[in-house]
Amino acid sequence: MLTGKKIVLGVTGGIAAYKAAFLVRLLVQKGAEVRVVMTPMAKEFISPLTLSTLSRNPVLIDFYDKSTGNWNSHVDLGTWADAMLIAPATANSMAKMVTGQADNLLITTYLSARCPVFVAPAMDLDMFAHPSTRESLAKLKDYGCIIIEPAVGELASGLEGKGRMEDPESIACILFDYFEPKDMVGKKILITAGPTYEKIDPVRFIGNYSSGKMGFALAETCARRGAEVVLIAGPVSLSLQNKAIERINVETADEMAKAVLSRWDDMDGGILAAAVADFTPAVRRDYKIKREGDVLNVSFNPTIDIAAEVGRIKRHEQFLVGFALENENEEQNALAKMDRKNFDFIVLNSLQDPDSGFGFDTNKVTILHRSGLKRQYELKSKLDVADDIVREMNTLIF
Repeated sequence: MLTGKKIVLGVTGGIAAYKAAFLVRLLVQKGAEVRVVMTPMAKEFISPLTLSTLSRNPVLIDFYDKSTGNWNSHVDLGTWADAMLIAPATANSMAKMVTGQADNLLITTYLSARCPVFVAPAMDLDMFAHPSTRESLAKLKDYGCIIIEPAVGELASGLEGKGRMEDPESIACILFDYFEPKDMVGKKILITAGPTYEKIDPVRFIGNYSSGKMGFALAETCARRGAEVVLIAGPVSLSLQNKAIERINVETADEMAKAVLSRWDDMDGGILAAAVADFTPAVRRDYKIKREGDVLNVSFNPTIDIAAEVGRIKRHEQFLVGFALENENEEQNALAKMDRKNFDFIVLNSLQDPDSGFGFDTNKVTILHRSGLKRQYELKSKLDVADDIVREMNTLIF
């Protein structure tokens, strides 16, 4: 997501400076080159060695290296970066940014930056609410800085309120969103995710191990690229980062089918990542079935085939992407499913691949097209897999 992007991370002297370690790690993992600039006070809260090790670059604090006399050029840093992120940003540092009080390397780098500047404030709630801080934030916005609002929660003082630096994962997502291509603006995408549960009685159901992580990653990726996303989710314990995504919660295959079919006509396309139950109990008991005898016989009826129904009614200008989870004759079965369900392409998961599929944060997929085109990918995070799938979709369909 951030491959090749050059980011200057400014760390100021607040207790939230420890979060910079997690932030550096996330940015580097996503392909960014990170250079860290610290204020002198910041090194009292987190070791420069920690940030240097994680960023794989020297950490800069002073205007020059006292041991060699080499100059640390704030001008070179400011012109090198694709983005500057100041996290945490203390009230003191923000006031200096506003007034141009260039008494440390971080502030002079900020004043030299030609790139977008993201500011993540962190301080106690009364400091954050003080008129002088509010004025600093207002002026930084006027200067073009992108303010990452702090969260509400328990603060280092022991008080509760707004002032807590936003979590590194959320900050990283804001950077991802900024650099993500906006090639899906105006597109309406329907995505299904997670399992369905088919009730046997009030306490038992038939279901599967789907966590919904792949579908949620696809929804976040499409939304970051500008699409209007409707996510129809089975029973999962996941939340969305992007609040613009419309989420519809369902439990059964019948509920998911009704939700999908009620929205499909307005969509430009869909990605059916949910693991929908193929069968549902013929009779659902209103009471808990007691253990009686050695055998319990339960009869099942087939559920509605959502993918086949959507494939049947989809218009020429709409697209449809499906998934296949196989453990034998994998490509042959996936290609047959693609034809039956009228998918434009299919994403194949193999049960033979370790650390991929249900429940994992990683996945390993093969994308198969009607044309015979085949793309195989290495094991990677589901968010990165989602990026591969959406890039394929935009390249070959839109």
